[in-house]
Amino acid sequence: MGGEGKIPCLDFSGEAMDEESEAWKALSSKVREACETHGCFLVEYSKISVQLSEAMFMEMKRLFDLPEDTKKKHNSTLRFNGYFCSPFSSIHESFGINDAHQLQLAGAFTDLMWPPHGNPSFCEVLNSMSSKMMELNLIILKMVYESFGLENYSYGLQEENNTGNFRLIKYKVPISNDPTIGLIPHTDKNFLTILSQNEVQGLEVMSKEGNWIQLSIPNECFMVIVGDSLKAWSNGRVHAAKHRVMMKGQKERYSCGLFLSPREDLTIEVPEKLVDQHHPLLYRPFTYSDFLNFYTSNLSDQALELFAGV
Repeated sequence: MGGEGKIPCLDFSGEAMDEESEAWKALSSKVREACETHGCFLVEYSKISVQLSEAMFMEMKRLFDLPEDTKKKHNSTLRFNGYFCSPFSSIHESFGINDAHQLQLAGAFTDLMWPPHGNPSFCEVLNSMSSKMMELNLIILKMVYESFGLENYSYGLQEENNTGNFRLIKYKVPISNDPTIGLIPHTDKNFLTILSQNEVQGLEVMSKEGNWIQLSIPNECFMVIVGDSLKAWSNGRVHAAKHRVMMKGQKERYSCGLFLSPREDLTIEVPEKLVDQHHPLLYRPFTYSDFLNFYTSNLSDQALELFAGV
């Protein structure tokens, strides 16, 4: 990952986690710089152990090995919540579980997949992983706010104003020996995404120069990706990184992610402090629900600009 592809890896541990410390301020500046320059960065976060990640992927394999009829029971009218087989890739399937950081909702999912007694071990791992990822998401969001001098911009940090969609994703072994698309190029529509993966690589991000960067993510690291909603809130100062998954080789790829989103009826609006003569207003206020409706109807790479651009 040299040259333009040098995605930074930031260490979220020790003194840097003390919000009153200079180390916290220094790390916040690095977070903002990474969000502005790359729209993504890697994180080392010791609160999520390698053992927990490995347990998550072991449990995920058992989940995806369930019969198709069982997996399809996880359906929902809520967006990004349910069992999903991508129409754009024959090797991609996923589950979306809203607010699995709440124990009763994690339990409702495992009860549905493993009736009549559920799956306590999977429930515990699912709840623990999503809770720790939710916590990390909110820490990073707080750092972004503070780096812009908006320490009191608290509504975005209140749990009742956010949804944590936890997604479990499997990429099957491609039939062809050629690189195969597992996930089509896109930007996320939410605020922030934190991803964890097994040892199988494949995630690529597009640089601002328009080149695809193949990432090699260490087992102990997590990927953080900026979404369109945070880009809009920041008046375009942070960059929403376009990314994709390209699969090759003979191993299945498992990944999970916590997609932090504003509540659907919440208005996303650029703070006055982020508008000046050098940074004219780029985006009008909008609700997250209206933005998602527009995107799902248009599926455009320029959805944010077309929908909310001034």
